Amino acid sequence: MGSPAVVGDRRRPARVGIVAAGAPEPANPNIRAFVDGLRDHGLEEGRDVVLEVRWARGAATAIPALAAELAAVPVDVILAGNNNVTAAARSASATTPIVMVLGVEPVAAGFIQSYARPGGSITGLTNFPGTAMDGKMLALLKELLPRLATVGVLAQAGVGTDGSSIDDAARELRLRVVRAAPVAGAGDLAGALTMLKQAGVQALYVVGGALIYAQRQQVAEMSLQHRLPGIHFSADYVRAGGLLSYGPDLRAQYRRAAWYVSRILAGARPAELPVEQPARFELALNLGTARALGIVVPNSLLVRVDEVIG
Repeated sequence: MGSPAVVGDRRRPARVGIVAAGAPEPANPNIRAFVDGLRDHGLEEGRDVVLEVRWARGAATAIPALAAELAAVPVDVILAGNNNVTAAARSASATTPIVMVLGVEPVAAGFIQSYARPGGSITGLTNFPGTAMDGKMLALLKELLPRLATVGVLAQAGVGTDGSSIDDAARELRLRVVRAAPVAGAGDLAGALTMLKQAGVQALYVVGGALIYAQRQQVAEMSLQHRLPGIHFSADYVRAGGLLSYGPDLRAQYRRAAWYVSRILAGARPAELPVEQPARFELALNLGTARALGIVVPNSLLVRVDEVIG
């Protein structure tokens, strides 16, 4: 991997590998936030750091080969947006440092030994503060839709979500859960949403994953077409036309991940850099989508919204 001497004496810029879920996107806002974070720590793209970005183009099956390609470059560190990439990067190289941006249950997934002392080649951030998150998100959906009885779960294959916590939360709220087959690529979305609609669900809990996130515009459009209000983990879904979201600020996560990369490039060991949970969660609501679905938003919810769209 890159060492302080390599970066410091400018013999070559350090190489940071990124596997992105979607199609090539020069102005990707999350990558921009990461670059801004590097600059915060004195690292300029091009001068100090070169980004080696590989695009999965909506296919989960492409991720292992892309991670192996980055390991063969070789890169000095891999930025892993989700569990799929983290697992693929670890399989590709046992020694290349990996910085998680949105790790889901990283201890249970076997990525780290503990949050305080990761103990291996993986560190970074998680987007999952615990199983209580499922209860919080389903409770928000129920507050918005008091007559809700059946909720459909849309999740990406391999994201590492514990389905039992969703079932437990739903049971507390007297909700029936219907799951679509895990999404492995963009082509699976239409069939998954059609299946959930035909199964009689009244709303969606979009657990997500990077591949679903990359198709968030399509998720919003198809959800509206099927008249299925949904709650999502990122405000970016709401900005794309989704109804409601509760989760960490993705830009802040990517910007903070740059601190980990800067520390590793300065010689720190991932094993000794504690994994962080999100500092802030944001609640976002698309009023235009609510109107289109005939939903009246209660004032008790509206006053708590951090970002209102439409």
